[in-house]
Amino acid sequence: MSLKNKTILVTGAAGFIGGAVVKNLISQGIRIIGIDNMNSYYNKFLKKERIKIIKEFDFENSFTFYKLDIKNSNDIKELFKKYRPNVVINLAAQAGVRYSLQNPISYLESNLLGFLNILEASRDNNIEHLIYASSSSVYGGNKIMPFDENHSVDHPLSLYAATKKSNEMMAHSYSHLFQIPSTGLRFFTVYGPYGRPDMAPMIFADSILRKKPINVFNNGDMARDFTFIDDVVDAICKCCLKKTTANLDFYNKKPEPSTSFAPHKIFNVGSSNPINLLEFIEKLEYELGVKAIKKMKPMQQGDVKSTFADINKLQKWIAYNPKTSFDKGIHIFANWYKDYFQSNYYCPII
Repeated sequence: MSLKNKTILVTGAAGFIGGAVVKNLISQGIRIIGIDNMNSYYNKFLKKERIKIIKEFDFENSFTFYKLDIKNSNDIKELFKKYRPNVVINLAAQAGVRYSLQNPISYLESNLLGFLNILEASRDNNIEHLIYASSSSVYGGNKIMPFDENHSVDHPLSLYAATKKSNEMMAHSYSHLFQIPSTGLRFFTVYGPYGRPDMAPMIFADSILRKKPINVFNNGDMARDFTFIDDVVDAICKCCLKKTTANLDFYNKKPEPSTSFAPHKIFNVGSSNPINLLEFIEKLEYELGVKAIKKMKPMQQGDVKSTFADINKLQKWIAYNPKTSFDKGIHIFANWYKDYFQSNYYCPII
């Protein structure tokens, strides 16, 4: 599938992943329409910085940005009607596991109602391909490692995870009913420059440099499949080039839940290299040149102990091959954060 002369809509374009995806696609000369509601879940300064960087990079004026919320159906309908996107990359969502315990209604509005609006607009405008963000959190209470796309995801541990599982089911139903090719991507702990300040890498880096205690949950007995942003962007952009197809053999053998008789597939996007939390902190201390003040805490509600991605299916589908090792990724992230911290010391983003 060629993207030449195509228009791609990216929702959540001011977000961590969204901003990086937009920048990559612009570098390929692709016309991008970006939207984001610029909410205050975390400091808007960082979101504005991402959009600023994109516009500075957009030499051919191929990027158009709107402050727009996907939960507003009329706005979404008008946008689709005006630009007729060929491909939709839906990265807009209310993120965060722990925040879902405090403000659950925002997850229903963005992750369910908002996603429904995207599906409806995609249906009405006959889009060629929908790529949408799911999450490793859907694996919930699953204890089998590594997480395979065909494992059960019926036991979410947070409302956030439940909404992401719902997105997969909603997308599948629209793929079946209206033949919308859809690809769901389960992201595993994405990190890197301009990352989300509500996630451990940014929280820890900021606290270490400010010599403030960091909360180490489950006494450090946790592990995450940290995935560098460049590898995630590579996966998304390659998926843009390969439209999802139906599994014609779905009923001929034991059905695979990650495929379907409809044009719908689900893939893990990770590094397949889980890192222990204490090892992560130790590496960050080394790169920042400052010792962390650790405050041991019990496991928080909604958290999972470990994540570990099986990425074989994505490797076979688009030749996905994470190129950034954990050591290299943390080195890049820590160097960026030191520079960013020094420039914005009196304007903290955490």
